Amino acid sequence: MRLLIDENLAPRIASLLNDAGHDAVHVPDLGAAGAPDTRIIDLALADGRTIVSADTDFGALLASTGATGPSVILVREVVGHRPTDLVRLLVECIEQLEGQLAAGAMIALTTTGARVRRLPLL
Repeated sequence: MRLLIDENLAPRIASLLNDAGHDAVHVPDLGAAGAPDTRIIDLALADGRTIVSADTDFGALLASTGATGPSVILVREVVGHRPTDLVRLLVECIEQLEGQLAAGAMIALTTTGARVRRLPLL
């Protein structure tokens, strides 16, 4: 899966996801460090990437515009995990919910699983 890792997550997350067979890019690697969330959304849409972030603002932005993409995986509740454990959770999520991500979804990873909301958020 093509992923855009928000700058609020360690660059190692992108590296570990690449090692796991995904195409992951960290926002600063695109020259977008400090960019507003709307710019991150535009970058993800332009490159067909799912955003991975600890920032809940993406859900609010997608809801306010009625957008059908990009998909977002929110890791706010599990962001304290070691990078290897966080990536393991992300890989499991992607494997289990790939169809929903492809169709457009906001997924919040929790310590007990994932909450899935289909886009557009209403």
